Amino acid sequence: MQTSKYIRHIASCAIFFGLCIGLHAAEVQVAVAANFAGPFEKIAADFAAETGHKAIASVGATGKFYAQIKNGAPFEVLLAADDETPKKLIAEADGVAGSQFTYARGKLVLWSATPGLVDDKGAVLTRSDITHIAICDPKLAPYGLAAEEALKASKLYDVVKPKFVTAESIAQAFQFVSSGNAEIGFVALSQVAVPGKPQQGSYWIVPANLYSPIQQDALLLKKGEVNPAATALLKYLKSDKARAVIKSYGYEL
Repeated sequence: MQTSKYIRHIASCAIFFGLCIGLHAAEVQVAVAANFAGPFEKIAADFAAETGHKAIASVGATGKFYAQIKNGAPFEVLLAADDETPKKLIAEADGVAGSQFTYARGKLVLWSATPGLVDDKGAVLTRSDITHIAICDPKLAPYGLAAEEALKASKLYDVVKPKFVTAESIAQAFQFVSSGNAEIGFVALSQVAVPGKPQQGSYWIVPANLYSPIQQDALLLKKGEVNPAATALLKYLKSDKARAVIKSYGYEL
C-alpha cells in the first residue's frame, strides 16, 4: 500500500514538473551559418531535452542572414560564420551590445567525394583533369573568403579562378561536389568529418596560416532580447556539453 502511494506521489511530481517546464518553455528563431548545421542539430536536441525550449533553425550564408535581418526577418539569435557580421549588427542597433561571443573557430578543407583524389598537400588544384572547383561567394560566406585568401597566399588564385563554380553558401558548395558538378571544392571540416560516420571521400585541411582565422561568433539579436529561450540558448552554447559537440566536429574552441 505504501509502495503504491509512493509511486503515485512520484508520478504526480513528474507531471507537475513537466507542466512547469511546459509553462516556461518557449521557441527561439535561430539563423545558423551553414557550416554549423550538423553540430547545431545535436545541440538543439540536447537544449530542448534539458530546458524545454525549442530552437528553430534556419540554415544559410552569413551574408544573406545579415541582409534578411536588416529587412526585418524574425531571427532572435545569430550563429555567424565570422565575427564581423555580429559586430556590424551591434553597431547598427540590430544586435544586443555585450552579447557577442565566439562559439567556434572553423577549419577550411579542400574536399572531393572521390576517395584518394585529394592529396595531403592540395596539389590536386593544379591538375589539368580538374575542371570545376566549388567555392562559396566570398561576399556572402566567410569560408569562401578564406578559400580566396588561401589561394592567393599560395599564388594559385589566378590559375584556378577560371574553374570556379560559385556557391551561395558552404552547404551549396558541398552539394556541388557531392553531386559531381565539381570534382573538388572548398568546404568546412565539420561537413566531412562527421562524428560517428565514415570519412566521406578525401580531403586536405588547408593550413591555417594561409587564411585569416574563421572566428564564428554568436549574437543575441534585438528581436530576441526579451525571449528567455534566446538567452538560454546562448548560455547553453557555452556549456561543457555543447562545447564537446562543437569540438567533435573538428572546430577549435
